[in-house]
Amino acid sequence: MNILLTNDDGIYSEGLITLAEKISEIANVFIVAPDRERSATAHAITMHKPLRVEKARIPHCESTSWMVNGTPSDCVKLALESLLDFKPDMVLSGINKGPNLGTDVIYSGTVSAAIEATILGVPAIAFSIAAYENITYDYPARFAQKLCRQLTNLDFPQNSLLNVNIPPLDENDICGVYITHLGIRKYRNTFDKRKDPRGRTYYWLAGEVIENMEDVGSDVWAVRNNYISITPIHFDLTKYDIIDIIKKWNIQP
Repeated sequence: MNILLTNDDGIYSEGLITLAEKISEIANVFIVAPDRERSATAHAITMHKPLRVEKARIPHCESTSWMVNGTPSDCVKLALESLLDFKPDMVLSGINKGPNLGTDVIYSGTVSAAIEATILGVPAIAFSIAAYENITYDYPARFAQKLCRQLTNLDFPQNSLLNVNIPPLDENDICGVYITHLGIRKYRNTFDKRKDPRGRTYYWLAGEVIENMEDVGSDVWAVRNNYISITPIHFDLTKYDIIDIIKKWNIQP
């Protein structure tokens, strides 16, 4: 089995290195990842400057690896359309430092890398651990390995990817796996208005996260209740159930 790894935290991030180490036990690992952190780049691709690729060496893992001065989506697109001379069996993105829950998937470079793989016809999974501090990646990486093994015997749905969020807990404290829908995460007081030393105004993106904990069955609810959340995602954003309503508006050219 051949598996391509990428992320948005940068090629030398602990999450990617730990994932690569575990996945290399069950598959041939190939890595194409950004040369530095590219969080919250969404599905951006580079069109107005050249992409530069360098070979990289990942510790504790036998892999063929490249780092790219582009976004996560650039990395997957470049890997599948140029760097690799074969189609991998699966693309894994992560393990991301911090959650990718609810509406945050729209901004996520981790999830967008998996979406790009899906667009190009390769099954893909995005992995995130729902914390920013005091993180250990060993159990999330072992779960990723176990999930990949299970999926090799199943028919992966076409045009879909899996978004996996893992609570920052010891293995024995995980309540199980919950198949979820995307929840709601919003931010209050998003921009902090400041002054620089020259008196000019600038804004720093920050804000307090507001989560809907009452939405039972959502990814937000599952992670906060100590479940591993697996959400199937489709990149088709069409709102099919209102197409007929819009047609009745009789919009004229």
